[in-house]
Amino acid sequence: MTICELTKEHAQDFLKMQLQLDKETDNMLFEAGERPNDIERVHRNIEYTKEIGSVVLLAYKDEVCAGFALANRGTLNRVRHSAYIVIGVLEAYQSIGVGKALFCELIEWAKDNAIKRLELTVRTSNQIGISLYEKYGFEIEGVKKHAMLVNGEYVDEYYMARIL
Repeated sequence: MTICELTKEHAQDFLKMQLQLDKETDNMLFEAGERPNDIERVHRNIEYTKEIGSVVLLAYKDEVCAGFALANRGTLNRVRHSAYIVIGVLEAYQSIGVGKALFCELIEWAKDNAIKRLELTVRTSNQIGISLYEKYGFEIEGVKKHAMLVNGEYVDEYYMARIL
């Protein structure tokens, strides 16, 4: 497995993987068919991510972009020490260490970039995700009631964080 930082050369792989994730899971923000399928938009997002000191890491397994981890760093001085993270792994590559590898790299990136707080949200029904996050030191800080509308029903999310 290879973990690398997202560049324009990876943009097509990244977009393909995200579009597949949108089809596979209700745990992510975008519904199938909702994500813009525009490679130039991905290129602009890559540049913006670098400009604000954030990062997107990709996991490649067997030459397939199998997952990603985004750390969206706070841009203002008072929150620059924190980053909101999103992690997604394709169904076919779950439970084989992809999430673990992404977390390990993400935590190292955070330490190297003076990030003291990592935070995320996760559906309260996503026990696999919650267990993974707890394994890496995340704790539940609260509940976001009716955070998303999924398949016509409102679902709650936990707000979780890890202090480094």
